[in-house]
Amino acid sequence: MTEQIDVVGHWRDGARWEGSADRFGDVYDPATGAVARRVAFANGDDVDTVVAGAVVAGRAWGETSLTRRTSVMFAFREVLSRRREELAAVITAEHGKVLDDALGEVQRGLEVAEFACGAPHLLKGGFSDGVSGGVDVYSFRQPVGVVAVISPFNFPAMVPLWFVPIAIACGNAVILKPSEKDPSASLLLGEIWAEAGLPPGVFNVVQGDKVAVDALLTHDDVGAVSFVGSTPIARYVYETGTAHGKRVQALGGAKNHMVVLPDADLEGAADAAVSAGFGSAGERCMAISVVVAVDPVGDELVEAIASRMGGLTTGDGREGADMGPLVTGAHRDKVTSYLDAGVRDGARLVVDGRDVEPKGAAGGFWLGPTLFDDVRPGMSVYDDEIFGPVLSVVRAETYDDAVALVNDSPYGNGTAIFTTDGGAARRFQREVTVGMIGVNVPIPVPMAYYSFGGWKASLFGDTRAHGTEGISFFTRQKVVTSRWPDPAERGGVDLGFPRHS
Repeated sequence: MTEQIDVVGHWRDGARWEGSADRFGDVYDPATGAVARRVAFANGDDVDTVVAGAVVAGRAWGETSLTRRTSVMFAFREVLSRRREELAAVITAEHGKVLDDALGEVQRGLEVAEFACGAPHLLKGGFSDGVSGGVDVYSFRQPVGVVAVISPFNFPAMVPLWFVPIAIACGNAVILKPSEKDPSASLLLGEIWAEAGLPPGVFNVVQGDKVAVDALLTHDDVGAVSFVGSTPIARYVYETGTAHGKRVQALGGAKNHMVVLPDADLEGAADAAVSAGFGSAGERCMAISVVVAVDPVGDELVEAIASRMGGLTTGDGREGADMGPLVTGAHRDKVTSYLDAGVRDGARLVVDGRDVEPKGAAGGFWLGPTLFDDVRPGMSVYDDEIFGPVLSVVRAETYDDAVALVNDSPYGNGTAIFTTDGGAARRFQREVTVGMIGVNVPIPVPMAYYSFGGWKASLFGDTRAHGTEGISFFTRQKVVTSRWPDPAERGGVDLGFPRHS
């Protein structure tokens, strides 16, 4: 007898919805390698149906009072906080990251929801009284309408929460297209929104692949798109969306450097490199993947990092391991291929993650923490965004050489410097061409009231995620010039260009 496998569907009109498509994808338990469920792939008709409902719901929601919208945001924050462990368990089951890491992901998303609760202040306009004779000028913001959020597999809750609460607080209807690799968290978010009292149709989910993405990018009734993913896809999303008249913010890939100066606390730097390099199995856009050791600290730093790696356990994220599996077997195999490539290119493989003895099922998508030394630009382990537990150490003779490595990278997402020299740190933060910088902080993800995003090939578009830039992205500004003249003082016809006086 064949075991029945659950199907993950969509979210429409405040409830789960099967849709009409006949294509499906497998969703794995990364710790066992088994197919845990299947996910329905939306077709164009499914997307049209969801968008049509969102247009109607969004119009009503945008006209809802700011007080009412804010009350829903506060309720959402409370329900999300209460159900955080449930959401974290779903993340671990489909992504593979350990439970503590999944809880941290939910917490960072919760911070954005808390920021969105301040919408009454954030959406305030300006007013200038009497700019000219009897003339006032004021501004206010209105929602875009229907917006799409396309999120990646590595943060199935946090990345949607970077965008969705702000978009909804601003009065928009949202359609979330999550990764097909770990889709279930999106439906749990739908349940949380419904429990918080959000009207049906304001938050929606369409599952799927490129078919669903393209349908959203080209749909006439979708006004804005937020995306997080690899740089090639981010570029595609940006170019396709803008070609169809949409505003787009597309956050791309990264190759984040951590510069360690000779005066740094090397023990602390080693702790940071291991934590930032192997957390979530390196599947983070803000992971440290390159440590730049400035002479003469290289040998000591590599030894310190390797010694800490020996104490890490790799295993089922539900069972207390330090690091879980990778998200799919195909992704694990792709990451593993870089180990052979690094050796062929002349890098020294200090710790080989293929030798790991995982605490989990033999079929899990395992690869242990991996460390390369003597890595140089031009090697694929240095040039490519690997998105796995592979840490590369590059040697630099001077501070200037280290900064050149950072600035020569096509990516500009995050970087960090470890030093006890305040002058060097201040110089570094001004000289690097990177959007987010940590000083003795390896993963400089800003708080929700600042905006998240990089430079160069790490961001396409003019605005970044959450913070005040998120408010700007999900609204359009109007400026009104108003005059209420006294009928007795009517000035008559004047064809000259209006001047303030």
